[in-house]
Amino acid sequence: MNAKNCLRLATSTLTLACVTSVFAQADLPDSIKVPDGHKVSMQTTGVGEITYECKAKANSATETEWVFVGPKAVLNDRSGKQVGSYFGPPATWEAKDGSKVTGTQLAVAPSGAGNLPYQLVKANPAEGKGAMTGVTYIQRVALKGGVAPSSGCTQASKGAKEVVKYQADYIFWASN
Repeated sequence: MNAKNCLRLATSTLTLACVTSVFAQADLPDSIKVPDGHKVSMQTTGVGEITYECKAKANSATETEWVFVGPKAVLNDRSGKQVGSYFGPPATWEAKDGSKVTGTQLAVAPSGAGNLPYQLVKANPAEGKGAMTGVTYIQRVALKGGVAPSSGCTQASKGAKEVVKYQADYIFWASN
């Protein structure tokens, strides 16, 4: 639902879905905004961790860096009840009903020091029937933490893994 349609609703019938679809986009970088013609189908808060591994930098045998391995998070609804999970690779969002989607990253944008970037993902068709059916885009917003460790990756520690805590809101969108 777009802002114009939301404003047409009587104040007494303004719904959370309407408010969310308008305000979820208002303060976000243009690169991660969902195209017109989509509405919020589900909102979750992912609480979990991201694993990084110390590896040799590409094109350098002597330098090392922390490399993203994968996420593992619980997806909760706004009341704190678990409604799914997020894991990878590949990045997979799975609802408690067994339906799940993977996707292709379209864009990222900075979200603040020490936080993962905002992200826009184009969802692949859902596997199974349920909450993920019809999801076309997924946005990652409201980020806290999750970036690679800032130190400790050396030649001597190649192969070491570090787990970093993070939290993010995942907003699922479907075509109108």
